[in-house]
Amino acid sequence: MADINVFDTTLRDGEQSPGVNLNRLEKLEIAKQLDRFGVDIMEAGFPVSSTEDFESVKEIAQTVKNASVTGLARCHKKDIDACWNALQYAAEPRIHVFLATSPIHMKHKLMKTEEEVISQAVEAVTYAKERFTHVQWSAEDASRSDLDFLVRIIEKVIDAGATVINLPDTVGYTTPAEYGAMFRYIRENVPNVQKADLSAHCHDDMGMAVSNTIAAIENGATQVEGTINGIGERAGNAAIEEVAIALEIRKDFYKKSININLKETKRTSDLVSRLTGMAVPGNKAVVGRNAFAHESGIHQDGVLKEASTYEIITPSMVGIDSNSLVLGKHSGRHAFAGKAEELGFLNLPEEKLKDAFMTFKDLTGKKKEVTDEDIFAILTDKQTEMGHMPQYKMHAFQVHYGNMSRPTATVMLNRPDGEDTEKAHTGEGSVEALYNTIDALVDEDIHLEDYQLSSIGRGRDALAEVHVQMTVNGEKTSGRGSAQDVLEASANAFLNAVNRTLYKHERVPVKEA
Repeated sequence: MADINVFDTTLRDGEQSPGVNLNRLEKLEIAKQLDRFGVDIMEAGFPVSSTEDFESVKEIAQTVKNASVTGLARCHKKDIDACWNALQYAAEPRIHVFLATSPIHMKHKLMKTEEEVISQAVEAVTYAKERFTHVQWSAEDASRSDLDFLVRIIEKVIDAGATVINLPDTVGYTTPAEYGAMFRYIRENVPNVQKADLSAHCHDDMGMAVSNTIAAIENGATQVEGTINGIGERAGNAAIEEVAIALEIRKDFYKKSININLKETKRTSDLVSRLTGMAVPGNKAVVGRNAFAHESGIHQDGVLKEASTYEIITPSMVGIDSNSLVLGKHSGRHAFAGKAEELGFLNLPEEKLKDAFMTFKDLTGKKKEVTDEDIFAILTDKQTEMGHMPQYKMHAFQVHYGNMSRPTATVMLNRPDGEDTEKAHTGEGSVEALYNTIDALVDEDIHLEDYQLSSIGRGRDALAEVHVQMTVNGEKTSGRGSAQDVLEASANAFLNAVNRTLYKHERVPVKEA
């Protein structure tokens, strides 16, 4: 049994990152990968917040078999009921209820006295305990709360049935010394504290989320919370992969074990990055592109002679395998299926595997070298595509542009109602011309808010990947698209965002006469 439980909140706190909008299929795919990564607890969402979130949490709870799936709830009965209805069929259901405890929150947000806050917390935990074996209670903004008040309320909620007490640094305000001291104070002053685990949840507003989490472990925390790649509200959360690797590399110092399968680290990071559209910085610890790169001649010489001179983390430790099977235009379907499993796509439906293989074969005719990153992108798109629901599909497009003329785009589109349509429009640039044309072809009211272009892999023939953030019919959404051509990738991302909105509401637009 591990000394430290890992609580992942990528699907809840992580999805609150600005511009991130995951659909049901994408959340499920991330959940399955988190299960392979070895997280102990997975916070799948906030069930009472929307029907879509409720259904997503319910599906994840019924799918995940190893991790304990939890949902977030305020200290209200309707929130707790929604969690139970979504989670009751999980292998090990649990609930996470929270209530603010800092003076600033109690006065200005809750407008309650300390005694009223204690009463509400105890009532909620008592009610939750009637349904859930595992009840986590969080003291929101604990790091700015009065320590003696924390002692009083924690004792009461543990008596009411709480099995985990979470002490979050909600606004990323505290320092490692202060945060560690808070855990130590709670350990030493709450008389029934041994009946519950203490959990750390840190935000990265001042860049200290991982350091604060480690400080909590040093002072008695038995559960840590965070997200993959550190995504989340504002500056994000503690990056789980960084905490995990620190405990592994310095196990001589911390002497704490966890259940994380480090070999799944890079794959988990890549999946979350691709589906959320949040690129991992090249210098990001553990999973960044430059994490194992050495440019200094002295460093290169040392690594060539003995890797441990400058590499404390080996690429293979986090799942980067330099000896993996390389596929090309002569590779068959059996080899492709093996590569899919190697990349973590287990039990891929036969139809999706067939479609992915055909896309791969098409790419081998255009690209000199098809990398694992290319194949991962293909498989991710196939695994999370929106099925056979009617949607906008681009048949063909053509863009005329140059520095001596105004760019013009012509697009042939198949509408969700089956009708083929075609239009041409201009723009200040080639992408704008393309987007103006597609905008004129679809019925939805669309506003583009952000456009990001990146490459999948390296080299002049690398695939282009585009992420867009849009408002479709007044609703914020996002889309992604990839292709060898930048303009085709841009069109795919635009249509993906529109189709995601149709998929969410299962609505087929009907063209007016």
